Amino acid sequence: MQDTIAAVATGPVRAAVGILRLSGPDAIRAAEAVFRAERGERLSQCPDRRLVLGWLLDREGRRIDQVLATVSRAPHSYTGEDTAELQCHGSPAVLALGLEALFAQGVRQAGPGEFTRRAFLNGKLDLMQAEAVADLIDAETGAAARCAGGQLSGVLSRRIQGIYDALVDLSAHFHAVLDYPEEDIDPFGASTLEQALAGAERDLAALLDTYRRGKLLVGGIPCAIVGRPNAGKSSLLNALLGYERAIVTDIPGTTRDTVEEKCTLGGRLLRLIDTAGIRESADAVERLGVERSRRALEGAELALVLCDGRDFQPEDLALVRRAREKVPQVLLVWTKRDLWDAPPALPAEELPPAVAVSSRTGAGLTELEAAIAACFPTDEAQDRGELLTNARQAEAAGRALELVRSARAGLAAGITPDALLVDVEGAMEALGELTGRNLREDVTERIFARFCVGK
Repeated sequence: MQDTIAAVATGPVRAAVGILRLSGPDAIRAAEAVFRAERGERLSQCPDRRLVLGWLLDREGRRIDQVLATVSRAPHSYTGEDTAELQCHGSPAVLALGLEALFAQGVRQAGPGEFTRRAFLNGKLDLMQAEAVADLIDAETGAAARCAGGQLSGVLSRRIQGIYDALVDLSAHFHAVLDYPEEDIDPFGASTLEQALAGAERDLAALLDTYRRGKLLVGGIPCAIVGRPNAGKSSLLNALLGYERAIVTDIPGTTRDTVEEKCTLGGRLLRLIDTAGIRESADAVERLGVERSRRALEGAELALVLCDGRDFQPEDLALVRRAREKVPQVLLVWTKRDLWDAPPALPAEELPPAVAVSSRTGAGLTELEAAIAACFPTDEAQDRGELLTNARQAEAAGRALELVRSARAGLAAGITPDALLVDVEGAMEALGELTGRNLREDVTERIFARFCVGK
């Protein structure tokens, strides 16, 4: 990392402000070469993090924009290197000219996530904090942003570090006893070892248990909208989205394939899946659509089972039962509320929580949002950012848990403590992958490839 990088750190559209960001040993010099302060200051002589008003120059030295400039010197910067920022007006043309002038100073274009990668490599962030930066940028709900912000502050890293440190203590004691037999070091007793491994297993299991909630928080809750033909599925999808995404007709079987869209309801990000009406059909194309509907139902975390309040049939009850068998959370949605007075009276034990709605008038949609929110309550761990949020993290935590369980099983089987050390240190290595303590270069490349340029 001996070179200096630069990028536009804001979006590629017209905006009020656009930022040119630099990092590396030549960052301050290069920024100074394309900036002229109103009062004649030189950026190299300005204190850190003080805004200086001046002019951005193109590669020929002509003024192109009035800007604010600031510098931060190593190691007290985001990347841990010398950095500079030029806060311009957000014209893509101005930013392009400014970037061109910086390139003429020997600076190169930054790659995706390269600023954050340098922060990671320079010890300013661990890997989970770096991933949280990307999650924060991509957050589509307030809850997802709060979770990512907590991870960026290091809450989850500290939780993992506590488990790691407990295993380090075990490993260090093992090595001390084995390597220095002449010293008066207390040997590990089986009960002490079992207690330590049981604590690590408990903490790892609780950590891994957060992944399902974290995955749904970041990626969205798969929500299948199912029902018989003409139950109002596409109408509800359109009403929830606020625009006509799906075709709606009075002809049964209009929807032949699944239609997927994201929306936020009750503060939860949902991946809504409008499905074909579920019924027996002689039409080959419709049968394919019905089969896709069944697969969507089985892969959902939430099912909205739609039933026309005027025409409840045995097939509706069968679909409710199937949904309750296959899906963790189910809501019965009585549709076309504006066309009837009261839903059918059914045994309470047969039905999940129910809401009556009218997609045409919007009646009941607020109640539906509240019911969805109740299915996925928030908790302090989520708000603090203590959830695993991606498959890489879950795989490493799961591997650490299996190795700790293997060590406990070996202990119960009478294996000597020195032999258990292999599993204990394997668990430590897996936890090190979570924070970036132990990580292959190809994995690092994949992680930072998802970042936007300029961050």
